[in-house]
Amino acid sequence: MSHDEFPTDQPAVVTCGLPYANGDLHVGHLRTYVDGDALSRALRRLGQQTAFVCGSDMHGTPVAVNAAEEGVEPREFALQYHETYAETFPQFNVEFDNYGHTDDETNTELTQEFVRSWIANDHVHEKEIQVAWDTEEDQPLPDRFVEGTCPYCGEQARGDECDEGCQRHLEPGEIEDPVSTITGNPAEYRAREHKFLRLADFQEYLQGFLDRVEGTDNAQNQPREWIEGELQDLCITRDMDWGIDYPAKDADDPEDLVLYVWVDAPIEYVASTKQYSERVGKEAYDWEQVWKVDGEAQHGTQWDDEWSEDSGEIIHVIGRDIIQHHAVFWPAMLRGAGYNEPRTILATGFVGIDGNALSTSRNRAVWADEYLDAGFHPDLFRYYIATGAGLETDVDFSWDRFQERVNGELVGNVGNFIYRSLLFAERNYDGTPDVSVSDDVRDRIEDALDDFAATVRDYDVRTLADVAIDLSNYGNEYIQRNEPWNLVDDDPDRAQQVIRDCVQLTKAVAVVMQPVLPGKAERLWGQLGEEGSVADVSLDTALEAPPAEFDAPDELFEQVEDDHIEELNDELQARIEEASEDDESEDADDAGEDDEAAAADLEPLVEERIGFEDFEGVDMRVGEIVSAEPVDGADKLLKLEVDIGHEVRQVVAGLAKLHDVEELPGTRVILLANMEKAELFGIESNGMVLAAGEEADLLTTHEDAPLGTRVQ
Repeated sequence: MSHDEFPTDQPAVVTCGLPYANGDLHVGHLRTYVDGDALSRALRRLGQQTAFVCGSDMHGTPVAVNAAEEGVEPREFALQYHETYAETFPQFNVEFDNYGHTDDETNTELTQEFVRSWIANDHVHEKEIQVAWDTEEDQPLPDRFVEGTCPYCGEQARGDECDEGCQRHLEPGEIEDPVSTITGNPAEYRAREHKFLRLADFQEYLQGFLDRVEGTDNAQNQPREWIEGELQDLCITRDMDWGIDYPAKDADDPEDLVLYVWVDAPIEYVASTKQYSERVGKEAYDWEQVWKVDGEAQHGTQWDDEWSEDSGEIIHVIGRDIIQHHAVFWPAMLRGAGYNEPRTILATGFVGIDGNALSTSRNRAVWADEYLDAGFHPDLFRYYIATGAGLETDVDFSWDRFQERVNGELVGNVGNFIYRSLLFAERNYDGTPDVSVSDDVRDRIEDALDDFAATVRDYDVRTLADVAIDLSNYGNEYIQRNEPWNLVDDDPDRAQQVIRDCVQLTKAVAVVMQPVLPGKAERLWGQLGEEGSVADVSLDTALEAPPAEFDAPDELFEQVEDDHIEELNDELQARIEEASEDDESEDADDAGEDDEAAAADLEPLVEERIGFEDFEGVDMRVGEIVSAEPVDGADKLLKLEVDIGHEVRQVVAGLAKLHDVEELPGTRVILLANMEKAELFGIESNGMVLAAGEEADLLTTHEDAPLGTRVQ
């Protein structure tokens, strides 16, 4: 891994976090895969040798739990979803070079090879831990067979992860008030022997790795708190019979001891790359050059970091809920086996629905099948989800906003320019006019190509599509300013030049839009009469002359109609309401059984105390909202201007659905002034307005304290 500017002399691999083979795909899942696909296509466009690989995560307790509920074997259950995913991804033009799964022979062999390397290098030890136990079923409760309270933040958590709260990885025995998901009964802890990867062996290495790794800020900075102080070892085994067997078992090891799912899952990245290499041949793509140091795993050696400069470029695109696994556990796993380290970790934000958090339990989701059944082209979704926000920023999906952006940006801008340019060219010149492109237009295209290359090197997937949008916007202004339809008779040479420039701009748009809009780019390539596939051309092809002749074009994008969107909105809202009614009914039943518990439905107090000095570091100020306006594209966000005496701060707050926007100006509030700045929907938020509860009851002062007064 070189850290050289792309394209490098070494092969690259782009991977995405493995989907769990235990449920249907929705738009929240698809964001990661669309971003990964667009990035891999863009790298190839720069001339970087790139493989795009992934696979289904077949193991772990989520699969075992759901398989048991359906009365089938875990492998049978998981394979059904694996096959569904393999069919669904191409329907969104997400085209992996290899898509495997963690239960295949390649991954099993590589996983056990990794573990044997750790054992040989003395990175594995055994110790006795407390494991949750279902006394009624008389069986251990690994990971998601147990639920309880997170010991760090007090939120409800699964056995191996605080998914609703602080998102920390949880080791066996850590979860408080454990409850069996099998019987619903309280669980007890029992002592069991398990195997651990000694992460302390890699602490100094990980500190250096986080200084080197490229990617999103959250992936670079968030893991630092996890590797400070004493680094907790990773339990790499579980008491269950679904998974990859732990190799080199001792005679007294339990028979059903398998490897933890987060051991074999990331190793599938290596396995899938190897399968691709074996299919196309090492001459076309060498997986060992990517993953191994100098082409070999450095077993039992303390290899220097600079050795890895001769290895390939490993780029991970993941959801931000699995940063710890990829920025702490995974580099240590690779290091312990003598493999290459990742160059880049890109952690995407989450996807919301209509200004609310996506919730599968409340059916507040837009499912992959639902989008496809609606009849929309997959590239429209790709464009919306990839360009809705920066990689690490949350994206809100709403059918109304989808319609607005498709009609305004794709139909009204890109499609409009392309259609009228090619139609005019075909009708008047049978194709490309026989003149050279003008210097100004050539310069503008060269600028666009430079912008494209810069965005790829910055991993800025959002701006990839903006390059095409900006170029077509320039084309629209150019053709409108010159009005070639009025020049045909009065100044035919000038008309010919204008249309020649517009056809060249159209070809350039096809080249730069292909990573995000591959299907539409391919169709446009055909309309231009170009040979081969636009996926196979280099970036500089945008400056080559288009074919002299081509047929009359048809419109590249279609208008999204109001009645169709209204129908989709109604269906979504009906599902959400039905799920909410079911939840309310369950809540009512629970209240009838235990009214006192229902009345005290409050978040638990955080057990961890802070010192007075820590509190002194919190800078809260009395402020007053000066103005409030909705944030475009986010139903529940408002952009506020808050006067805090010293200055007026711009703040983004989720108050739109809970307060009358027009009545907010003049409202006294408390502002957390030394909150780190954030960007939401492209707007900088410099502070946080404090509010209580789900109804966002705004905190204020009893008397009229001067603006800027510090809260103590």
